[in-house]
Amino acid sequence: MSQIEPRHQINWDWRAAGNFICGGSGSGLVILAALASSSGVPYWPLGFAGAVLVGMGLFSVWLEIGRPWRALHVFFHPQSSWMTREAFVSALLLPMTLLAALAAAPFVYLPDIAAGAISLAALLAAAYLYCQARILLASKGIPAWRHAALRPVILVTGLAEGCGFLLLAMALFGGAAVSPLVLLLLLLLGRWLAWRRYLSGLKAAGAPVKALAVLSEATPMINGLGHYAAAVLVLLALVMADLGSWLGALAGLVTIASGWRLKFVVVARAAFNQGFALPLTPVRGAGVPGPGDKPGWTKSGY
Repeated sequence: MSQIEPRHQINWDWRAAGNFICGGSGSGLVILAALASSSGVPYWPLGFAGAVLVGMGLFSVWLEIGRPWRALHVFFHPQSSWMTREAFVSALLLPMTLLAALAAAPFVYLPDIAAGAISLAALLAAAYLYCQARILLASKGIPAWRHAALRPVILVTGLAEGCGFLLLAMALFGGAAVSPLVLLLLLLLGRWLAWRRYLSGLKAAGAPVKALAVLSEATPMINGLGHYAAAVLVLLALVMADLGSWLGALAGLVTIASGWRLKFVVVARAAFNQGFALPLTPVRGAGVPGPGDKPGWTKSGY
């Protein structure tokens, strides 16, 4: 293969994708659990689950590091690295979420501590999710990551997954599911619009053909299952009271699965570098240089 052709990066694989998959779901769940707790949904199992998911994402990153015992080096550059900022936020998010869950649990129940801890954990979870979106945006060598339209995709996907986990929990523990169902429908619409804008932006920017092909191949499943089918399930859950909670749970499960697929495709499969652009084609001897070339790129340029 020519060295100027866009090539798939080899540094981030499924383990790096696991951080965005689990970390996004976990932080989204912590945020949604805090909102749902005000309407009587028990916070403690959702808080524990959110902390576990975030921890699983961080463990995936630890596995991905070439020398795992140097993981503390990630704390060295908060002024320039969103990955460092993510690490600092996680160091506060995990203990605060566990404290909130423990204080809200019926076998402990410290309401004065729980109320403040739940709110603070939600704010830290929002900061953590934002850091994740900025990590990809800062990866300037990968066109599929550095496009600004990816940031809302990551943010709304994390919130949609958190709402999906909330609906799963409500099917098990009970609670009024109308508001979460309406919220999930809005989040699905937001993710569909953000995904369309992201794909259009990549095409307009002249992203590598191979990256666009990977994203185009995955889009029918992401839209068909993760947006259209999930939205239909939500609407059915709203009109079928007897089966509403279980249809909502199924909609949540579909939303989670499609969100995980979306992030895996973006992080692990569409991660082609930009290659090298030749402003002018070099020639030997007399002659006029050509217009240049960008192998592997679309005609719209970059």
